[in-house]
Amino acid sequence: MALSETENGSSGGDGAESIVQTCVLGGFSESSETRALLSSLLQVHGDILTVETATQKFLVIMNRYQEQPHLLDPHLEWMLNMMLEFVRSESSPPSLINLAFKFLYIICKVRGYKIFMQLLPHEVADVQPVLDLLSKQDPKDSETWETRYMLLLWLSMTCLIPFDLYRLDGHLESDDGKARESTMDRILTIAKSYLLVSDSPRDAASVLVSKFMTRPDVIQKCLGDFLDWSLTTISQTNDESMRDIMVLDGALQSLATLFKHGKRDDVLQYAPAILQCLEQKHLSESSQAMLRKLGVKLIQRLGLTFLKPRLAIWRYQRGNRSLAANLSMSQSTAVATAATPEAETQEMEEDYDIPEEVETVIEQLLLGLKDKETIVRWSAAKGIGRVTGRLPKELADEVVGSVLDCFSFQETDNAWHGGCLALAELGRRGLLLPSRLTDVVPLIVKSLTYDEKRGACSVGSNVRDAACYVCWSFARAYEPKELEPFVTQIASSLVITAVFDRNVNCRRAGSAAFQENVGRQGTFPHGIDILTAADYYAVGNLNNCYLNISVYIASFPEYTKAMIDHLIAMKINHWDGVIRELSTKALHNLTPQAPDYMANTVLPQLLPMAVGFDLHGRHGAILACAEITHALYKLGLQTNRTVVDMISSECVDALKNIHQKLNDKKQYKGFGGELMRPAMCCLIEKLSLSKMPFKNDPVISGWQWLIDDTIKSSVKDGNMVAVVSALSTLCEEYYQAEPGKADSQMQDVLVSQYIEGLRSHQIVTRCGSARALGCLPGFMIQSKLKQILEGLKQMCAVSQKEGTFTEPRRDAVRAIAQVCGKVVVCPHGSPDSALCSENVAEVYGVLLHSMNDYTTESRGDVGAWVREAAMTSLMEVTLLVASSAPEILQPDLVKCMMCCLAQQAAEKIDRYRAHAGNIFLRLLHSTEPAVPHIPQQEELLSIFPVETTTSLNWNAPSQAFQYITQLLGLPQYQYHTLLGLTVSVGGITESTVHFSSQSLFDYLRGIQDDSAALTPFGDTLLSIFRDHLRNDRVSIPFLKMLNQMLANSCFEIFTTKENHQFCLDILTLCKEFRKAKDISKLRACISVFCGLIQFPGDVRKKVLSQLLMLLCHSFPVIRKTTASQMYEMLLTYDDVIDTEVLDDVMTLLSDANWESDLATVRPQRNQLCDWLGVPRPQAVTKQSPAQVS
Repeated sequence: MALSETENGSSGGDGAESIVQTCVLGGFSESSETRALLSSLLQVHGDILTVETATQKFLVIMNRYQEQPHLLDPHLEWMLNMMLEFVRSESSPPSLINLAFKFLYIICKVRGYKIFMQLLPHEVADVQPVLDLLSKQDPKDSETWETRYMLLLWLSMTCLIPFDLYRLDGHLESDDGKARESTMDRILTIAKSYLLVSDSPRDAASVLVSKFMTRPDVIQKCLGDFLDWSLTTISQTNDESMRDIMVLDGALQSLATLFKHGKRDDVLQYAPAILQCLEQKHLSESSQAMLRKLGVKLIQRLGLTFLKPRLAIWRYQRGNRSLAANLSMSQSTAVATAATPEAETQEMEEDYDIPEEVETVIEQLLLGLKDKETIVRWSAAKGIGRVTGRLPKELADEVVGSVLDCFSFQETDNAWHGGCLALAELGRRGLLLPSRLTDVVPLIVKSLTYDEKRGACSVGSNVRDAACYVCWSFARAYEPKELEPFVTQIASSLVITAVFDRNVNCRRAGSAAFQENVGRQGTFPHGIDILTAADYYAVGNLNNCYLNISVYIASFPEYTKAMIDHLIAMKINHWDGVIRELSTKALHNLTPQAPDYMANTVLPQLLPMAVGFDLHGRHGAILACAEITHALYKLGLQTNRTVVDMISSECVDALKNIHQKLNDKKQYKGFGGELMRPAMCCLIEKLSLSKMPFKNDPVISGWQWLIDDTIKSSVKDGNMVAVVSALSTLCEEYYQAEPGKADSQMQDVLVSQYIEGLRSHQIVTRCGSARALGCLPGFMIQSKLKQILEGLKQMCAVSQKEGTFTEPRRDAVRAIAQVCGKVVVCPHGSPDSALCSENVAEVYGVLLHSMNDYTTESRGDVGAWVREAAMTSLMEVTLLVASSAPEILQPDLVKCMMCCLAQQAAEKIDRYRAHAGNIFLRLLHSTEPAVPHIPQQEELLSIFPVETTTSLNWNAPSQAFQYITQLLGLPQYQYHTLLGLTVSVGGITESTVHFSSQSLFDYLRGIQDDSAALTPFGDTLLSIFRDHLRNDRVSIPFLKMLNQMLANSCFEIFTTKENHQFCLDILTLCKEFRKAKDISKLRACISVFCGLIQFPGDVRKKVLSQLLMLLCHSFPVIRKTTASQMYEMLLTYDDVIDTEVLDDVMTLLSDANWESDLATVRPQRNQLCDWLGVPRPQAVTKQSPAQVS
């Protein structure tokens, strides 16, 4: 059960898959690979590159076993022996020894040092070599810290030899007469020195202290001095400098491990002094979380030292620790002995002697429960559990009472979290007696819903998670009869957490705790059924929890009201808007489980909140009223009752008056209005759907005012969706004079108002008006269709002045399809009431014109929004017309539509290419209705067989372009397909350019020897160039694409004829760009000129003339680019100029500084003109800044 704070996740699938994948290892499958890798260290240790490769490979292998390290156990010994062979060999260089220890550290890290160090050899013969090797190490060498870490662990193991260390010293006099240091002193010196370092060997040094200082011979001689040294070190340092922090860390670690492993009799005399030192140090006020944690850890060890190690006789015990053993026992023998009789307990506790220091210890631990870091609170909780287990019953009960004080609303979330952890520890150890459960369970239930708002978010997910852990531990700790009075409370609270908690970890923790209780207690109502629906994976998805799982669980009456009450009390006023909205939808789904409770209790409770002061509560309550009322209406349909029959008249009046009260309090304005307006629109929609009897009531005009005002002012897209839904249902219910016929007065007012809004200067008003027209019911459009379509058509017209109105154009295009879908399609109908032969061409004209919207601004290609909407609208209108009156679909309209879709399906943006491609295939393969007049339909069906509708991924350039380029072979589609491909092939996205170019050149290779096919292709290419000469969106990519074609010799068949017309036309068109100021366009033009040099005849001189003029362009970068590309051109086409001057030309092009001033460059350019036989360009009288000389 995770105790770390992780933000909520409404997705549950990905994490689940990774967990499954990491838990399927059955053994250490890389044994032979690892053996070969370890054997190779002897050869690779000298080369840094091979060492890094080998280390990385070993890390990858070992890291696979992080979650299942026990699988390594059978193989640890031979891996260790292989490494120690390198270490013990006298011929091994230091680099090999360090590498061996590095690999040992990787194994140790994965398996855990406590297990791995036990395998290290610890014979008497190992002591001196390890000491000597450790003495040679440089503590400041950052490259070899793994060596020092492993040597310290090894030395720790050698300290376990059962002989006095003085026996290893022999004669302490060296040859020069000076006394040598004893083994004991050497180890102590090493331990002290490494406790002060700043890297990982400090942790190993504390392990060494715990093993070395607890030896009987060392205790007598060194323990007191070492503790004095430690206290002095602690006293003389502070936590302000990093150096002092590391020193403090080492000293505290060593003392904590020493008091953990040392015998009580040996260390008891020193404990008071150490406790006093810690009190004076005030570690709980340190800014370093690790120091606070170590302080708590040491204090709890001191507390355990003060108290005799004994099991509390009074503790609560439940059967066996093993679940299997419990289940195998009969019910009669499985009953646990809760506690010994009171008299016997008192008699056995008479010899308890509790030192005064224990009070200080418990006080510090209770303080640690409120620390701001989880690691400190967790350590304090474990300390509380351990110390309480050695106290008499009365004192232990006082500790429990102090822990319960953490659950006060004056306390922070840290205290609540620490309190939960402590209760779980106490319960797990049997130290929380059943008599205390009446006090504890209500607090845990509160903790399961703890959520404190902090600014724009909240805290408390860690508290709720820890509360689930408490419930989990209680399930294992107590007999079912002890928890039976609290089953309803705990079960309901856990279900609510598992289903309704915002945080995915808390939901999963709640599910796990519920599962444990079902398995261990067996008293939770419908436990197995609920677990099946709300398991670990199911609760991972937030929407699934609120909208599906909750409905199933609420079908069990034990949980229904608790779930509804929780949503009302805690969730509809939640700070997160997503949770509020999900809660109201959940209430809608839960209404059939308790309709009377909803109508008579919940709704009256919500109505005052709907006009209250709390913004979030008001928002949630309005949405909840709307959803519950609508759910009651749907239930009433089944029993032929209206919603008014199901709820009281007071509630009906209160629902009607919500709008007026909010308006009177001006709660539609400001920040709150952004929430209130869509919520109120939702209420209008649901009340209209529920057929509330408000027709001709003044409230209707109030609602209409709110809708119209929101249309003019709402910026958020989500708000607009709620507004148009409300408008549509409002018209359906309250604006029909008779079924199917509109109230003419309201029809005139609304339609004229929204058409006027289409001409507003405000983007928001235009968008809202377009959407409003699109959502009007069919009877409101009758006799107004011509007027509406004309208004929408005018807004779709793109002009330079209106270039920024992209969103309104998008919404207008969508509205056209929506309006057409709500009127009849009749060939000879009235253009004011039906889609007919008179207006269908107009509708298609607007939509096809919108397909060419390429408006670009600071947000990028925003015209794509309009194109996407136009594609969707074309599909909807086409399928509508084809199903009702296909005869009014003219062939030229269908041809133009299919060609435009083909163009969009060949363009560069994946999303819009996919959208166009899918619509293209949908129309092509549609049979009911079949779309008439599709050009070259048989050929299209052979390119796109029916299976491509599901198998072809248009988002993937690797798949899409190999299909779309085949349309180049169809004359009707060639122009538009090539136009779309132009921006893809000449684009900047690597994958798109690669696959589109590849597919295009595959097609061209098939026709490059066929003059009959290549000539029309060339004509189409020229047509595109002419049509978009002044359009940079097309012209620059076109030049890049043309350059690639020329470089790939795609027009080689044209080069057999001198002065081919294709080359002349391209050259003429490219000349237009010489005066351009766009660097990218000029560079692309230079590349094309260099490619055109392959065409023979007089045209070659003209191309050279253009290039030589560019050598004196006013932009230095263009001059340099021209020279560079001309050099490459002459290397590629060596027959272009006379071989006698070739070397001179190449030398001048490469050596001259073409970025110099024009006066210097022009003579050099003129020299090139003379050598190449091209007339020198003449300077014109007037020059623009970008004009060539």
